[in-house]
Amino acid sequence: MTAPAPRRSGGRAARRDARAAPLAEALRPVRPGLDGGLYCPLSEAQMQRIHAAALDALEQIGLADAPQSGIDHMTRAGAIHGRDGRLRFPRALIEDTLARARPDLTLHGRDPRHDMQLSGTRVHYGTAGAAVHLVDVATQAYRESTVQDLHDAARIADTLDNIHFVQRPMVCRDIQDNREMDLNTLYACCAGTTKHVGVSFTEPDFARDAFEMLHLIAGGEAAWRARPFVSNSNCFVVPPMKFATESCLVMEECIRGGMPVLLLSAGQAGATAPAPIAGAIVQAMAECLAGLVYVDAMCPGHPVIFGTWPFVSDLRTGAMSGGSGEQALLSAGCAQMHRFYGVPGGAVGGIADSKLPDMQAGWEQATSNVLAGLAGLNMVYEAAGMHASLLGFCHESLILGDDLIGQALRCVRGIEVDEDTLSLEVIRAACIGGPGHYLGAGQTLARMQTDYLYPACANRASPKEWVEQGQPDLVATATARKERILATRAPARFDAATDRAIRERFRIHLGP
Repeated sequence: MTAPAPRRSGGRAARRDARAAPLAEALRPVRPGLDGGLYCPLSEAQMQRIHAAALDALEQIGLADAPQSGIDHMTRAGAIHGRDGRLRFPRALIEDTLARARPDLTLHGRDPRHDMQLSGTRVHYGTAGAAVHLVDVATQAYRESTVQDLHDAARIADTLDNIHFVQRPMVCRDIQDNREMDLNTLYACCAGTTKHVGVSFTEPDFARDAFEMLHLIAGGEAAWRARPFVSNSNCFVVPPMKFATESCLVMEECIRGGMPVLLLSAGQAGATAPAPIAGAIVQAMAECLAGLVYVDAMCPGHPVIFGTWPFVSDLRTGAMSGGSGEQALLSAGCAQMHRFYGVPGGAVGGIADSKLPDMQAGWEQATSNVLAGLAGLNMVYEAAGMHASLLGFCHESLILGDDLIGQALRCVRGIEVDEDTLSLEVIRAACIGGPGHYLGAGQTLARMQTDYLYPACANRASPKEWVEQGQPDLVATATARKERILATRAPARFDAATDRAIRERFRIHLGP
């Protein structure tokens, strides 16, 4: 006798009702800081060889162009300043520095619920970059990005569960003065989100001005130093193997001001880094190890993110190719080396070469974000919104990226195997005297919240239901969500007294 077909409408209603309840943090299927590390493109022997090559590069080649203050700090620690002007680093110095390096750190949000614990293989995704254009999906045109665009990006990111931090993704092209641009970048990001913010500074004096603003926002210098909610993205090297003199001075100012530092080495394989993936990783490790010595010599224990960001070239043209499979492998390999050294680290993921949020962008962003997460990368930068290999940023793509990163995080979480998930008794109850299906089972209703992730924008309706819904377009859905977010006042905006104090001291271009 054939069993009757299960009544799907009732099951669908039950699932809908269960999902409608707000999820407690413990029930969320994905969350910041899930442990990755399941994907290991490098063997132990390969990591040892990369490490040995990086040590050889530091000891034999060294780095040029350090500022005098940096030379003084590093030579006191044991670096050797050669007649050719290059600083070389004995193996023992690198090993001693790594032994003292912090294995974990907290990157604070302005709101403590957004604090990120960086250690081991805990994974976090966020924005970054310096796009000079905003992608207008309505016209499919690129226009120069503005401070309002940057603020809007921060506001949108503040609402997205799977965007864990906001490092400046766009340059304020409507502000010509570099000091005003740096300070307005800081203001626009902090006024848009209470998540951790990353910014850069053009000159040391601008960083000093920024600390004055941050003390106002935090409620005083002591409050800022207790919970620094902004980090400095610092390109302290100019690959290959040269210190960026002005950026190093900015870094020193940030260290004195109590700001965490992202030591960012951004060579481009085939251009400013070796073309082989392993060679690009070697150079990035060598450069960031030199940066680690620099910071440790100046201020032992200062919070540092090991920012190996090697990029990829399309060797046919020399142009950057952030959406390539090679880029995904580079970032995953860097994540493994961070674990090898036992330091919190970051690299890139989610960059698209595609100019618009289309199918090409989808596969490019998904490949690198999933591999970075599975490799256990602590900080996945540029994970959403980036197009044209960092030349364009798209608000709609940021929103769609939240769905994409959610799926990546679900992959990172992996498969739990225990008595309940093996489900033997549930199978027994369904098959012996039961309904022959699991639609109404208590386990199904419980697990639909804890084990399954549901996208906010992606459409899973049947073709018939999709037509009945008006055949919604994915990008149009994201645009509608963007407009709803931006139609409300940003909850991260400062109180009136703080905002007035900031505007009295600095020329703020963003409207109140």
